[in-house]
Amino acid sequence: MKLNRTEIKLVADPKRVILLPFNPGNEIRIINMINRILSLSDSEVSELLKNIYNKFKKRHYNLDNSFQKNYSLVSKYVSRRVSQEEELLIGAYFSKEYSIESAALFNPSIVPHPDQSNLNDGELRFIISLRATGEGHISSIEFLTGIIDNRLEIRFDELPGYSVLPSKRNSKPVITHLVDADMIESNYDIEFSGREKLSERVIFPYSKTESNGIEDARFVKFLNSDGSYVYYATFTAYDGHRIISELIETYDFFKFSIRTLTGNGAKDKGMALFPEKINDKFWMISRQDGENIFIMNSPNIFEWNNPEILKIPQYSWEFVQVGNCGSPLKTKDGWLLLTHAVGTLRTYVISAILLDLNNPAKVIGHLREPLLIANDEEREGYVPNVVYSCGSLIFNEYLIIPFAMSDSASSFATISVSDLLGMME
Repeated sequence: MKLNRTEIKLVADPKRVILLPFNPGNEIRIINMINRILSLSDSEVSELLKNIYNKFKKRHYNLDNSFQKNYSLVSKYVSRRVSQEEELLIGAYFSKEYSIESAALFNPSIVPHPDQSNLNDGELRFIISLRATGEGHISSIEFLTGIIDNRLEIRFDELPGYSVLPSKRNSKPVITHLVDADMIESNYDIEFSGREKLSERVIFPYSKTESNGIEDARFVKFLNSDGSYVYYATFTAYDGHRIISELIETYDFFKFSIRTLTGNGAKDKGMALFPEKINDKFWMISRQDGENIFIMNSPNIFEWNNPEILKIPQYSWEFVQVGNCGSPLKTKDGWLLLTHAVGTLRTYVISAILLDLNNPAKVIGHLREPLLIANDEEREGYVPNVVYSCGSLIFNEYLIIPFAMSDSASSFATISVSDLLGMME
């Protein structure tokens, strides 16, 4: 079985920053800060703003808009009418830079881009989502775009300049039976301005349930019954104490809907949606106990119940736990599911199993050995001895696997699908 690693290495870039509101701690401090700013003369205000723009305008898209938004958060504490420059300066003082990749860039998933125009024969345009982790270990979702050619060479489009947050965010409390106010708040829509590149868009935690991170998005291009497509992604929302399973829906990676998943099977981490309905039902791979792989189906994509065990640890390299590495991929022989497994010294590997096309709760093939094990370079990082993926794709009969290296950086590997299936028992 020949697995080919690429020389690509996507590493964290601490220069990728966003502007967030800055809270100094309490109302007294807020009022004191504002009064100090308002004690400045007009010329001092202008000079301070000039220095701020000279230092930061190349790092952020539309500073004025960000400063105005952050001014609005504290405007109730302003005791008199202020000029536009004073508003901007107050907004600047109540803003902070946040480096979204200062710690890591990992756990990628890959899907075909919705726009496949203007390509050469045998090429595929793709989107990769990545988990970016910054200060406080808070995770967000980033994107990169590129093209795979018929020689399996991967090249990326122009890398992002700015890092841009959504221009609109609207709460959508559509799950009315929820009694937890935080979970109701976690249902919302976001929209980007459209002036930025897709690779500049950042989905940063918005609701309280996500306050400590949006983790491990597993994107999948989903085939509807009418032949149209929509993109879904399952992810883990973490508030520092509990985890909640949520779902992203988008058609264009411009507008996104985020919804909470419910039911007794919507728990723990690592839910991965099948790319189409089977027997008129949605199907989901999940973990429920941190040890085994589970599977469940539902007529409702937002509600999941009664999961059943699909695979338990069997070999020494998976004695600790097994789980998925993204959504299953459809082949003529069955559903190909990449798995992760944990063995001695918490070493993570990637392997694969094959599920029946019409009854995916039935395992019809598996590998006796791991498909991908961290080599000497890949094993060093924030969490040593780990390879992990949140989603692959099949292109020209080859499996394209984006994978994380020790929770720090990301790369790619490829293998012939026929070679992989031929090794299965």
